[in-house]
Amino acid sequence: MLDQEIKQQLAAYLERVQEPFEMVATLGEDARSTELRELLEEIAGIRPDKITLRTDGQDARVPSFTLARPGSGTQLRFAAIPMGHEFTSLILALLWTGGHPPKVEPEVLEQIRALDTDLDFEVYMSLSCHNCPDVVQALSLISIHNPRIRTTIIDGGMFQQEIEAREIMGVPAVFEKGRMFHSGRITLEEILQKIDTGAAQRDAEKLSAKAPFEVLVIGGGPAGAAAAIYTARKGLRTGIVAERFGGQVNDTLDIDNYPGVPHTTGPEYAAQLGVHVADYEIDVMNAQRAAALVPAAQPGSLVTVKLDNGGELRSRTVILATGARWRNVGVPGEDEYRTKGVAYCPSCDGPLFKGKDVAVIGGGNSGIEAAIDLAGVVRHVTVLEFMPELKADAVLVKKLHSLPNVSVHTNAQTTEITGSGGKVDGLNFRHRGDGSDARVELEGVFVQIGLVPNTEWLGDVVERTKFGEIVVDARGATSVPGVFGAGDCTTVPYKQIVVAAGAGSTAALSAFDYLIRTPAPQAAEASELAPA
Repeated sequence: MLDQEIKQQLAAYLERVQEPFEMVATLGEDARSTELRELLEEIAGIRPDKITLRTDGQDARVPSFTLARPGSGTQLRFAAIPMGHEFTSLILALLWTGGHPPKVEPEVLEQIRALDTDLDFEVYMSLSCHNCPDVVQALSLISIHNPRIRTTIIDGGMFQQEIEAREIMGVPAVFEKGRMFHSGRITLEEILQKIDTGAAQRDAEKLSAKAPFEVLVIGGGPAGAAAAIYTARKGLRTGIVAERFGGQVNDTLDIDNYPGVPHTTGPEYAAQLGVHVADYEIDVMNAQRAAALVPAAQPGSLVTVKLDNGGELRSRTVILATGARWRNVGVPGEDEYRTKGVAYCPSCDGPLFKGKDVAVIGGGNSGIEAAIDLAGVVRHVTVLEFMPELKADAVLVKKLHSLPNVSVHTNAQTTEITGSGGKVDGLNFRHRGDGSDARVELEGVFVQIGLVPNTEWLGDVVERTKFGEIVVDARGATSVPGVFGAGDCTTVPYKQIVVAAGAGSTAALSAFDYLIRTPAPQAAEASELAPA
């Protein structure tokens, strides 16, 4: 089952197991049961002094197995053979069940153990899903450390009847006592916010009690992380408020154009951002959403950022790096096949479709540029534009029409993205002129109808364009003294990771320059800036 190299690596990890525990398997006579038995026997054979395998389980799902410390009352079940992307989840579950401490803050563990609600989670995942492990690991951690919370991890490919019965169209999908709890990626912090009813108020009180920062970064993507690293290196008291650390990068499959990094994935890059930020004394406040910005009463005094949970943070400077989200088409199939053929970044994901047929939805500059770029990689590109004419610049349209492997449909309304076998297989659209329907067989759909900057919460406080982008100058300064902007949420012309990181660094250096050139706040505020 496991090759020798993996066995050696697993043995090194399992040396960290401190307390004995059992693996209780429910097995049948089928090939999958045989495969699971072999895996569990190999695991138990590595640490027979700490890990016991029993095969007398009576679970309804076959094959499956539970992990539990005798007498602890905790129970985590895998209705799966957790290999592929989930092998790391299995290793962590083994370690945590065996008493090895997880890499989370002590207060998070305390919060998990204090949960006083009986919950029964079922997590449907796929072994090839790169978004699933975060959800699997978060709920596994909660279940292992709180006996009132049960979690079952289910491989949708093994239990297809359940997938069909519950009409699950994408993974990860989390149910609680048979009802949909969440679909898609969700962090440990976000799960705790949903199940711990008092968490929001406690968080608000804790955040409001923090001493003011010298630099407060709103956003944890490449721009926000770069900004925080630069200001922390300057010795400034720095904080990051992030709804989801890593931002949109978490949803990017492959990154092949970041200088000096020949290849990485979005989740891997986001993890590396987290590791880099952790090297400095940066206060990262994850799973927090900014709700309002209150400018300083006078230059050099404190800017206030109000949060969704009612908390407030104060800082002498603020860097807005909230990023943007892709504008959705809003048709059936778009969400279901996101990252399974539906893509939003041609420069990132285009090479994955080499030699295949794809479509580009959108006839503006970004859409036509995408089609031109893709035409050099894929077999054929179909462009669909809702309006009667392409909206892109004439030079781009001329170039597009010169390409032999591109076809264009204007006055075309996309009605559905279809798929089979878990990936896109076509696109349906309607000719708006005569109302007739048409279909294109293809393997990829690139949505290029623009980005929506995550700036609605700013209202009219900071100058924004009609598209919602924060207006910044060459130094990243906004219309509000002491407030800077960086990355995709601003008027920076190119929405790329490397551009965002550079803009974050620029905004950080500008904030530093502002602080050394702007008189310190009055004595009362200056005392507040002292470390707590």
